[in-house]
Amino acid sequence: MEDIMNSKRLVSLLLVVFIAVAAFTACAGNTSAPEVSTPAPAETNTQAPAETKTQAPAESKTQAPAAPETAKEVKNVTLWYYWETPKHQETLGRVINDFNASQSNSKVEAKYIPFADFKKQLSIGATASELPDIVIIDGPDHASYAAMGIFADVTGKFDASQYFDGPINSCSLDGKLYGIPFGSNCLSLYYNEDMLAEAGQSVPKTWEELRETAKALTKANVYGIAFSSVQNEEGTFNFMPWLWSTGTSSFEINNDKGIKALTFVRDIVNDGSMPKEAINWTQGDVMNQFISGNLAMMVNGPWQVPTMRAEAPDLKWNVSLIPKDAQYASVLGGENFGVVAGDLVDEAVEFLNFATSPDMVASYINDFGYISARKDVAAGQFSDDPLMKKFTDQMQYAQPRGPHARWPEISDAISLAFNEAIIGTSSPADAAAKAQTTIDGIIK
Repeated sequence: MEDIMNSKRLVSLLLVVFIAVAAFTACAGNTSAPEVSTPAPAETNTQAPAETKTQAPAESKTQAPAAPETAKEVKNVTLWYYWETPKHQETLGRVINDFNASQSNSKVEAKYIPFADFKKQLSIGATASELPDIVIIDGPDHASYAAMGIFADVTGKFDASQYFDGPINSCSLDGKLYGIPFGSNCLSLYYNEDMLAEAGQSVPKTWEELRETAKALTKANVYGIAFSSVQNEEGTFNFMPWLWSTGTSSFEINNDKGIKALTFVRDIVNDGSMPKEAINWTQGDVMNQFISGNLAMMVNGPWQVPTMRAEAPDLKWNVSLIPKDAQYASVLGGENFGVVAGDLVDEAVEFLNFATSPDMVASYINDFGYISARKDVAAGQFSDDPLMKKFTDQMQYAQPRGPHARWPEISDAISLAFNEAIIGTSSPADAAAKAQTTIDGIIK
């Protein structure tokens, strides 16, 4: 009887062991890594990488199952941007998703910061040590934040040989590289073909021709020309081609050439050819006035082309070089990727090398209405779009604003000068003298 009881105890004990092993094996087989999702920019849907599962160890009667391997830590890389255009946000989200799916070391997440708050957020973040790892930043602001110590020195981490001089120089300060260009643009002259034909005018090529053409096109509720003249960087962006066309530099406005540029802008306003209201118009506002038939000509950039084609398909318009004084000139626009100094510089560089590779840039840059900052990609852009090709031709005359560590202050002085000249609170000579005093106090 005792032998029977002992046998029953042994069987029961073996059964308990078997059930315990089976239960552990089943739990291990159902263990999965948490689902990883990439928060996308506003209005962008982002797909998460496929769920992964940890393989359970094989059942063994002699050894305990091995512990599952510890999941590799994924570094979260944050990118700030300020684009409001849905197409821009959607395309950026696609590039990020492609990178996140291509590797398992890091996961890039994008965060939208309104343009009006962007610089303030960067400055506050620097003070509070709450910065992202990458920013998409306006070109002329790059050197300023590099001088503040916000950006990391990434000299030698990128192949800069294929970039246009202007864009790559905007990422540089004192011979060191603090980021890599994203995409570039410039300004050109848009004109309404029907209005020019009805007025018997041809496309102006010089300032004198532009002034006379604008007068001839101005009638009733139609102005001959306009460009954004708001008192901020957007306004400075639109004024610089006129200043540079005289042959002077960004830092020399109180001379015959700088005063001539201010006088020309004042004159086309005094002629009635350009509305004083342009001091309140953004580049988008100017485009809307042109689409509505209230402007015969405007100065604007290539990023407006997709919108104009969609919203005004029947409007007959074209683009040309901005009329010149002593020389043709345009202004270099666009954004750069800035690498923020911190613990994730290597991860940020890895993403940027992916995002700025020739094949990747070629896959998305046209969707932004931008000209690639890479010469090898730009050479193949818009081969089937003669109108957009004209902007690439204009790029050869485009110059960067600054670059200078305190460019925002210099820009404020310049935009104030042409605003005062436009509305008549200062003569061009007085406005130039006041601006030069500010500029000299910064650069000397």
